[in-house]
Amino acid sequence: MTTRILLQTTIPPIEDDWNIGRFSRLVAHLAALEGVEVIARDRAVPGGATDPVLGSLDTSHFDQLWLFAVDTGDGLNADECAAIGRFRAKGGGLMVTRDHMDLGTSVCTLGGLGAAHYFHSKNPDPDASRNARDDVDTTHIDWPNYHSGANGDVQTITPVGEVHPLLKDGEGVIRLLPAHPHEGGVGAPAEAPDARVIATGVSRTTQRPFNIAVAFEGADGAGRGVAQSTFHHFCDYNWDPRDGCPSFVDEPPGDAIVRDPEGLRQTRTYMTNLARWLS
Repeated sequence: MTTRILLQTTIPPIEDDWNIGRFSRLVAHLAALEGVEVIARDRAVPGGATDPVLGSLDTSHFDQLWLFAVDTGDGLNADECAAIGRFRAKGGGLMVTRDHMDLGTSVCTLGGLGAAHYFHSKNPDPDASRNARDDVDTTHIDWPNYHSGANGDVQTITPVGEVHPLLKDGEGVIRLLPAHPHEGGVGAPAEAPDARVIATGVSRTTQRPFNIAVAFEGADGAGRGVAQSTFHHFCDYNWDPRDGCPSFVDEPPGDAIVRDPEGLRQTRTYMTNLARWLS
């Protein structure tokens, strides 16, 4: 049986931005999995207009949507959110990820997985003590901005509760994912009893734990879902910083993920698990 996965950004194909071409290593990894077909695309229309694929997702042949919310607020409109909601209600798998502060706030209107994402100006973390700067070096980025390490380095993550299938690594457990200087905030919404935090990281600035991923098991026939703290766990620059990044990224990168292949191996295993589990 074939699993059809749509990898989708929330911006048009802008060269100097986090367009879908900057996720090419993930695309290649998923496409190499047995029984998996991948379509990777940016928005075909500007924000505000209805994208022909997102706007009809619930009637498409796709089994999963991996949504990279890299917009500044206009990445999804009401029609697209409604179609994505119907897609998941019919059993479609959904992964939604964003980044720091207000990057990707358009997902707030998704409901369900959207409510799992905390931003600066919308849907802030209900724990008010977390609404404060974590990364203090990049001064133009405010909370949430958890500092798990430099782009190109790896971070150690910790499973929460019973080890989730997404974190299984043969007989072991996935402990490493790409690092990022300012990850976003996620949490299990109180109104979603099927959701729980499955992994945490630790800030290198404050030593404070923060949530990495929230898994939705799927209730009342809805598809499974994952809310992830940053799209940098998925993109080329964080799998190999030699691939480059948009010009507005000014933090110096690390190279741990290049020097030690174990971090990338575990990252790829996580992506394989995600592709299998969401369906």
